[in-house]
Amino acid sequence: MMMPSNGEIALEPPALRTSAVRAARPFYWSVRRELWENRSIYIAPLVVAAVFLFGFLLSTFFRLPANIRGLAVMDPAKQRVEILTPYDFAAGVLMLTQMLVCLFYSLDALHGERRDRSILFWKSLPVSDTTTVLSKAAIPVIIVPLLAGVVTVMVYVAMFLLSSAVVAGNGLSVAPMWAQLPLLQLSFGVLFHLVVVHGLWHAPFYGWFMLVSGWARRAVILWASLPWLALIALEKIVFNSSHIAGLLLDRLGGGNMSMATGSMALDLGAHSGWVRTVIGPGLWLGLLVTTGFLLLAMWLRRYRGPI
Repeated sequence: MMMPSNGEIALEPPALRTSAVRAARPFYWSVRRELWENRSIYIAPLVVAAVFLFGFLLSTFFRLPANIRGLAVMDPAKQRVEILTPYDFAAGVLMLTQMLVCLFYSLDALHGERRDRSILFWKSLPVSDTTTVLSKAAIPVIIVPLLAGVVTVMVYVAMFLLSSAVVAGNGLSVAPMWAQLPLLQLSFGVLFHLVVVHGLWHAPFYGWFMLVSGWARRAVILWASLPWLALIALEKIVFNSSHIAGLLLDRLGGGNMSMATGSMALDLGAHSGWVRTVIGPGLWLGLLVTTGFLLLAMWLRRYRGPI
């Protein structure tokens, strides 16, 4: 508080009006703009989740009671695999959906506004190219993986409740299913996997796609793919090696990330690959490469006009 000369007490301006908040506001609204203009970002995972839950509901009514009775004659390892199989499939389907959404979004992120000439309107606003490109990059690297992770956890909970209700309704014990279903570990594991691997670890792909999206006039997916295919072919012809292809496949496959034995259970405490991925140089080098791609994309957006 401040004490004026007349002795009255005056309050300082609110802290919400600080320069840091004002600087972050354009980025926040730019991200919201991307969500408004690209509804597939959240509609696609929700639709896939709804379709999967409908199929799971039918399967639960017709097959689950018989499967639970069959668990009694299985050893614990096979019981765990049998119970986790539908959860693995749900996670795999939503991960594939997330990757496709991020792929097509990144390829169209800067190309779309040049194609429909809306770039002229957006450039007239007091929002820098840096803010625009960073807000677009945040969608595939952070927003979509986080959203897909939340949807996957919601699907896990719905599957758990539905299966428990059906098993109990048939007069069977839910204890064998609950004992082999670490729901909390599954939920935390899939969130970690989607954000770190499908977001941060795959960030160089999205950065490259955005760079090509800001440069190409048409056929963005071809221009994004052909240079790497040419490099792979050239390396094979000249050196009879495949280091570039191996590097790309390793990046696409998640590097040191490993799934649970016989299952995609994603138990954090069981695998050192989680720690190696986070603290290892591969993740941070990939983010450095992504930064270079995004800097070039910012420069291109500044000078590239409508198509």
